[in-house]
Amino acid sequence: MKSFTDAVKSGRKGLVIRNSVFLPFHCELLSIWVGKEMSLISAPDLISDLTDCGQVALRVGESYTNIVLKKWGDLAKELGHHKGHIILHAAEKGADIFLPENLHYIRIGFVDHGKEVSLEIIDDPFEL
Repeated sequence: MKSFTDAVKSGRKGLVIRNSVFLPFHCELLSIWVGKEMSLISAPDLISDLTDCGQVALRVGESYTNIVLKKWGDLAKELGHHKGHIILHAAEKGADIFLPENLHYIRIGFVDHGKEVSLEIIDDPFEL
């Protein structure tokens, strides 16, 4: 099992292919926010329905988590060059999600139109 805190601290990167994000860790997802950089006129989409029929498909491999955002097209094109990000509200895999100290926000950044994405643990997604 891969820890997201270890992955972020060691500088690991994720990978995006169209509407599919591959992350080098496992986690317990509570919600996903997808959106353009914060402004007074833009609000992120909040996805909390992570079931099979929802907007998100999840696949967990031995060393990665794959998140497919079904209603988006090309994430790198739409959010690249720092135009937007994805924020995961998550806990480490197997952690008690009812303890506030176990919950974290993970920012997935799209630096350019390439396949690589950056990972960062943030305190407050409203302060981006």
